[in-house]
Amino acid sequence: MKRLHLIYLLIFFIGIIPVKSQDPWKLTVSSVVPSNYYGVTVANGIIGIVSSPEPFKVKEVVLAGAYDQYGRGRVSNFLRSFNLLNMQLGIDGRSITASEVSNMKQELDMKKASFTCSFDYGDKATVTYSYYSLRHLPFTVLMDVTIQAKKDILVNAASVMEAPDALKDVQNYYNEIDRPHVTISLLTSSAKSPTGKLLMCASNTFLFSEKHGEEPRVIHEMWDNNMHLMKFNKTLKAGNTYRYSVAGSSITSAHHDDPLNEAERMTIFAKLEGRDRLLSFHGKAWDELWKSDIQIEGDPQAQQDIHSMMYHLYSFVREGTDYSPSPMGLSGLGYNGHVFWDTELWMYPALLVLQPAMAKSMVEYRFNRLAAAKKNAFSHGYKGAMFPWESAATGVEETPVWALSGPFEHHITACVGIAAWNYYCVTQDKEWLKERGWPILKETADFWASRVERNGVGKYDIKNVVAADEWAENVDNNAWTNAAAKAVLNYATEAAALIGAKADADWLHVAQNIPILKMENGVTREHATYQGEGIKQGDVNLLAYPLKEVSDPKQVLKDLEYYETRVPNEGTPAMTQAIFTLLYARLGNADKALKFFKESYEPNLNPPFRVIAETKGGTNPYFATGAGGILQSVLMGFGGIDITAKGITQVKSVLPKHWKKLTLTGIGPDKKTLVVQ
Repeated sequence: MKRLHLIYLLIFFIGIIPVKSQDPWKLTVSSVVPSNYYGVTVANGIIGIVSSPEPFKVKEVVLAGAYDQYGRGRVSNFLRSFNLLNMQLGIDGRSITASEVSNMKQELDMKKASFTCSFDYGDKATVTYSYYSLRHLPFTVLMDVTIQAKKDILVNAASVMEAPDALKDVQNYYNEIDRPHVTISLLTSSAKSPTGKLLMCASNTFLFSEKHGEEPRVIHEMWDNNMHLMKFNKTLKAGNTYRYSVAGSSITSAHHDDPLNEAERMTIFAKLEGRDRLLSFHGKAWDELWKSDIQIEGDPQAQQDIHSMMYHLYSFVREGTDYSPSPMGLSGLGYNGHVFWDTELWMYPALLVLQPAMAKSMVEYRFNRLAAAKKNAFSHGYKGAMFPWESAATGVEETPVWALSGPFEHHITACVGIAAWNYYCVTQDKEWLKERGWPILKETADFWASRVERNGVGKYDIKNVVAADEWAENVDNNAWTNAAAKAVLNYATEAAALIGAKADADWLHVAQNIPILKMENGVTREHATYQGEGIKQGDVNLLAYPLKEVSDPKQVLKDLEYYETRVPNEGTPAMTQAIFTLLYARLGNADKALKFFKESYEPNLNPPFRVIAETKGGTNPYFATGAGGILQSVLMGFGGIDITAKGITQVKSVLPKHWKKLTLTGIGPDKKTLVVQ
């Protein structure tokens, strides 16, 4: 145990030191080491761009909602999009490569949602480029390039469109649109997804800083069927600075009926808006988001880390859609881009109190897939709606067949119902409850009323499930599953009364007879055959929060002290320690709360941007699920925020001793400010 702990500390200190911890908004890396580099994501809730240690390279571009069945597990997977920002830059006829640059610096500005890289190219030039996934334009990105000439140089710049390996039937297009006030050069590609189900399209264009008529001449070249480019040359005098930009859009037939033309239309729109207007609107959109903020006085590193977690959740979710984030958000192809309970239980509550409009999109995702969930229940012999453990575009079960969680991890259906109820609780929007929330609550309650096995008073058992603790497979009366089912049955009954609908009297009857088991020592038993084994992730302790099924502080503490010793040092995700943090803060134990706060994410950080992996020492960032749990530990734990049927309230809590003050701004629909000192 001690040896593992030392290894984690060593990884942490060696890999993370390059980031300056003082700045609350900027993650700055002054030494880029490709062999120990985990990219950071710039995203706008639809299109995600993951950074690379190589100059002018992007690791990958991911589009929310773009899935096809290929590769892993015979299920739908996220698709990589065309790399819209794939650039080549040459000086005096020689292409710049990583081995030829010096003084490379990379920086993520979380407040502006921008990624910037700068470097020196010998004694000839200093180059800086920044890119943005534009917040106000969901399918559009922008890259700014600035070249400061140290000598007289000839710049050769190219934008390269290359198809990802999985795509097929690539078609390349180049078009120039001439008007008296503008010339638009469009570099465009389309391709079919692996099964041919989707058409994926991308287009980009140069935005020059010169006046019309004085800009460089653009030349198109076709290298092969999967790659083409447009390029220009520019002569610079020593001491001069030159700037140009690339704007591009990517969209698929999952998003639009005519993605090829729409990609070009959106790119033309960006071109004619111009760089300055694009950046202005992008900045204003993020300024609006950051009105909902978490401000920590007394712990600069925690402040920076919490901003990073907020930034990533804000980047992975978009208001006004019916998309919902996967555990890795838009940071890559992790977990195939599927949606799990990670959304409803871990990411959603933090977003619900900070950004209700984003949270609404996540519930809309489930509402629009309610019909598929009803078919799923029918095929398993149940009533109501049974949501899939892994969900993608259509809402059918997408769990690979080798994972038992697909047929048996039924608590997801309770998580969806709880999320719907909590949206009403925070917003108090009865019209939404009637139109969206009630259908979800009714169908999930009907599922649980049919799912229980009625074996006598107090014995309406829920048998043969995979627990929230996924190491417990095919067990009976799992604590979290049973308590969450009870909660949905009660919430559905309460919702019916609020909107004047008729509740099924059987719901309350069933809820009152679902057992929550105890062990001989008085600790809540995780499941019927649980005997003290190690646990993968939070289960029993979730009955205290968010369910309030266990409310007596003595029982909350008894369960905490027992299960905190059942979490091994490796192989477990970040969320469990976050729940321990939250509960200890509410119980008034600042030392224990701080201990678990640090343990919840510090051993999971990867260099150079402190991105969170799923497990200690893991290498699969960015783990948005963990970020959501940790944000809850701050908001609902240290901050004392409580979601009730009457709205948001505050309960008693404590701060870590060195935190002087915690200020929560823009909380809930009324954008309240809450302070804990």
